[in-house]
Amino acid sequence: MSTPPKFVPQATPETQPYWDGTAARELRIQQCVPEQHTYFYPRTSCPVCGTEEVKWVTASGRAQLHTYVISHRPAPGFTPPYVIAVVELEEGPRMMTNLVGVEPDPEHLELDMDLVVDFEARGDDVLVPVFRPADSEAAA
Repeated sequence: MSTPPKFVPQATPETQPYWDGTAARELRIQQCVPEQHTYFYPRTSCPVCGTEEVKWVTASGRAQLHTYVISHRPAPGFTPPYVIAVVELEEGPRMMTNLVGVEPDPEHLELDMDLVVDFEARGDDVLVPVFRPADSEAAA
């Protein structure tokens, strides 16, 4: 029995710059121009000050583990157990993602652990950001 493929995200006009960034192996987030608030997920106005004067910036790709859950339920394309996490980017925004390169066991998942972005291929031409422990970066 084959494993069904993972979901392949579809770009929208608002998210196209984000997906263009992942295709270039960059993690792009938005920043409002007047106050320089950075935020994630992509949207047309700043969630803090409401301005529609926003731009895209390239994030460092560094983050810390904020929280996680280890899923033991199968999902299309995922072999349980796997880690669903919320990471806090160095620039401040938090994003939901998957952790890779680490055992899905609380013994190996320390809150605030340093992470770095990596990209997982989905479909023919989409790269989805995932995170791995920073100390595994050299081994990746």
